[in-house]
Amino acid sequence: MQIVQNGDDLGRILAQAAPESEIFIEAGVYRVKAMITAPGVTVTGAGPDKTVLVWDDYAKKLDGQGREYVTFRTWTLAVCADNVTLRDLAVVNDALRPEEKGQEVALTVYGDHFLMENCRLTSTQDTLFSGPLPDDLIDRYEGFLPDPLRAHKTCRQVFRRCLIEGTVDFIFGCGDALFEDCEIRSLVDARGRGFVAAPAHEKRQERGFLFRNCRMTRAEGLPDGCVYLARPWRDYGISAFVDCVYDGHISPLGFDKWNDTRRDETARFYESPPRPGRVPWVREIGS
Repeated sequence: MQIVQNGDDLGRILAQAAPESEIFIEAGVYRVKAMITAPGVTVTGAGPDKTVLVWDDYAKKLDGQGREYVTFRTWTLAVCADNVTLRDLAVVNDALRPEEKGQEVALTVYGDHFLMENCRLTSTQDTLFSGPLPDDLIDRYEGFLPDPLRAHKTCRQVFRRCLIEGTVDFIFGCGDALFEDCEIRSLVDARGRGFVAAPAHEKRQERGFLFRNCRMTRAEGLPDGCVYLARPWRDYGISAFVDCVYDGHISPLGFDKWNDTRRDETARFYESPPRPGRVPWVREIGS
C-alpha cells in the first residue's frame, strides 16, 4: 500500500497509479485536480471529514485557448477506469456561485464496477456526474474532451453510506447507479429552486439511477417545497426512489418535466411506496 501525506503530489500519484494498487491518503486538505486511469485501484482516506480533495473549476472558466471549460472539464476527481473503489474521503468543488459561474462538478465517474463507500461529495450545481455521456454529447465533444471521458461503455456504479450535497441537478448522467443508505442533502441556491437528479439515459438502457433507503435532507434555511427529486435531462431518463425518507423541502409534486419540454411523456420515473399528490406520470415499482 502506498501512503500519501499532505504535501505530496497527489495528482501525480493518482495519475500514475498501477493497476490493482492500493493508496491510503492521510488526513489533510489536498488542493488537487486528479484523474484515475488504471483499473482496480483502491483509494482510502482517513474519513470524509479528514481527507478532503478539493478544486475550483467551473463551466464558464476559460482555458488557455479561450474556450469555456463546459460542465465536463470542471471535475475535481475523474475516475476513468473500471473496478475502482473509493472509501472514507471527501471530494469537493468549492468554486461556488453557479448562477454566475455555471456548473461545478466534484466527481466524474466514467468506469464500470465502481464503488464508493462512506464518502462525501460536495459542490453546488452538478456535483456528481455518473457517466457515460449521452450519445449526442459524445459526438459533440469529439476533439474537445479526452477520449476517456467520451467512451461508449456500460458504467455500473454503487454509492453506499455516502453524503452527496448540492443544489441543482447535482446527481446527473447516464450511469447505472445505485445509491444505498445515502444522505442526499440539498443546499441553498440563489435561484430559489433545486433538483436532486437529472438522468439522461438512452432509450436502450433498462437501468438508471436507483435511490434505496436514502434520506433526502436539507441545509438550514432551505424552505419547504422548493426541491424536486428528479427531472429528465434527456428523454427516457430513469430514476427510482425506493423506501426513501424526505424532509419538507421536497415538493409535493415530487418530479419536474424540465421546463417547457414534453419529457414527462418519456421519462421513466418510479417511487415506492407511492406518495399522494405526485405528478401523474410517476409510476410505482412494478407497474
